Amino acid sequence: MPSAWSPLRLALTAFFTADGFVFAGWVVRVPAIKEQVHASPGALGLALLCISAGAVATMAVVGRLCVRHGTRPVTVASALLLSLVVALPAHAHSVATLGAALLLFGAGYGALNVAMNSAAVEVGAALRRPIMPTFHAAYSLGGLCGAGLGGLLASRLTPAWHLGLIALVGLAVTATAGTVLLRSPAPGRPQPQDAQGARPAAPRGGDRGRRVGLLVVLLGLTALCTSYGEGALADWATLHLTDDLHTGAGLAAAGYAAYAFAMTTGRLTGTWLSMRLGPTRVMAGGGLLACAGMLTAALAPSVPLVLGGFVLVGLGLANTFPLAIARAGTLAGPQGVATASTLGYGGMLIGPPVIGFLANAFGLPLALTTVAALAAVAAAIAVSTDRRPAAHPGS
Repeated sequence: MPSAWSPLRLALTAFFTADGFVFAGWVVRVPAIKEQVHASPGALGLALLCISAGAVATMAVVGRLCVRHGTRPVTVASALLLSLVVALPAHAHSVATLGAALLLFGAGYGALNVAMNSAAVEVGAALRRPIMPTFHAAYSLGGLCGAGLGGLLASRLTPAWHLGLIALVGLAVTATAGTVLLRSPAPGRPQPQDAQGARPAAPRGGDRGRRVGLLVVLLGLTALCTSYGEGALADWATLHLTDDLHTGAGLAAAGYAAYAFAMTTGRLTGTWLSMRLGPTRVMAGGGLLACAGMLTAALAPSVPLVLGGFVLVGLGLANTFPLAIARAGTLAGPQGVATASTLGYGGMLIGPPVIGFLANAFGLPLALTTVAALAAVAAAIAVSTDRRPAAHPGS
């Protein structure tokens, strides 16, 4: 069994941090790149849809690659791809070329998230602790640093220089942490468990397989509803502040940073909360809190209230996604992570284009209220999933 903070866990934490840092670096330059390619909200939404397409197209394939070749080599290869392609959107000069660049960016992002989440499930199973929220806290911390740096550099560097520096950071982390990750002893893959976290005494063939498959899909839908909000805030929070509340680029970046800081704080306490309250209460309560926060952020007329709403959304959404993905991986291994991640990250990546289309038709504030609606749906699904019978009645 690995120690609580083994080199393997630290290296994997570095990949989660780098993933959030790279993604946030892209996020805070969306307004500048939107102007660079002269995109309307609807056209930008269509370009952002290419991130979804690239990610969803790779996730199922990466799940199979993790089963065949192991989660850690696939994690390193995926991080290398993401680091290489993050600079491409800054060199686009039309919506079409931006979409092509974001297709590759989405492929790298989707591949890395399936691979590193699968590796994290293996480490958590070896430690026998619900540590997935701490990995996602590292992702959020990376997002916070990326957003904070982006706010400082927004008026000083062009998007090309900024995203080029982000790419170099990603490559450095991949080389350093990847070496440790590949050389560390394997912790072993988790044994399948039932819906309540107990290991089944004996499989029941197709019946148990169908129940596990249904639970994985439900967990994926829970993740989808919450990650829809994560994706929407990632690409539209800054635009909501600049276009609807007429703030500057630096303050707009601070709005996303406030959200990222709140999510990081929530995830740092996620293991403690889930061990004391239970995952279902954490997920359901978080969904309701995010619902209230998003309604405030979308409809409030003042910047302080909007920033406060973003903080509540970050706290509310913090742990639902990692807890759902962790349970899917415990139930069905890398393929379970891939299935739930395809749905979950699909929500994160379809959120921005859907918000864009709705903003074109109804305005951005009203479009953002859909985040609140889906957060409430996530809470309901979490409760209903907890009430489902275990995969094996005698467990």
